[in-house]
Amino acid sequence: MKSAKQASFFFIIILLLAGCADFNCTRLEKFLGGDINLISLGQSIADDLTSSAIPPLRPRHPEESILTSTFVNIHNFEQSSQMGRLLQSHVGTRFVQLGYSVNELNLRNTMEISKQDGEKILSRDITKINQEQSVQAIMVGTYSVNNRVLYITAKLINPVNRNVISAHSYRFCMDDNLLAMFKLQRKRVEPDAVSPPSGSLLDKLFY
Repeated sequence: MKSAKQASFFFIIILLLAGCADFNCTRLEKFLGGDINLISLGQSIADDLTSSAIPPLRPRHPEESILTSTFVNIHNFEQSSQMGRLLQSHVGTRFVQLGYSVNELNLRNTMEISKQDGEKILSRDITKINQEQSVQAIMVGTYSVNNRVLYITAKLINPVNRNVISAHSYRFCMDDNLLAMFKLQRKRVEPDAVSPPSGSLLDKLFY
């Protein structure tokens, strides 16, 4: 019994030191909340998309690339953000680590390069992709912001038939750093808009 209590105590200490974004927007955020790591998120998105793609993608075939686009506002495909550009970069980096070819694009009719918004596939019209390039998939992503809650959806699309071959969605409560990327900041007093993780050990210990 004593060892179990000690283990629980050390578990709590580790969480207090490390922080966890799962506790953001909860009553435990002040003690256990943490930042969202965009590098880790980008890696997770790439892993999720490639592992669930049907038909499977072919790694280590440099002649067959994956095209990536900036994550854009789901309400306005012409609008991106610092977060959208960073996330595209981190997802693309993970694709390369997994053995896929990620080419730089120079497609005047399909890509718009903007100092503010990065590269975007205009109107998501993948029929305009240059047919001379051998592309096995196109990664597109959208996001939506509602108060402090960030919704992200990422998809892999077959450039030939436009079928979605893989898709995943994610939901986060944004920390101060991520809010700043959207030029937002948290309110001083917030209601508990998001419930604590259900069934967690910490809930049982604190309540």
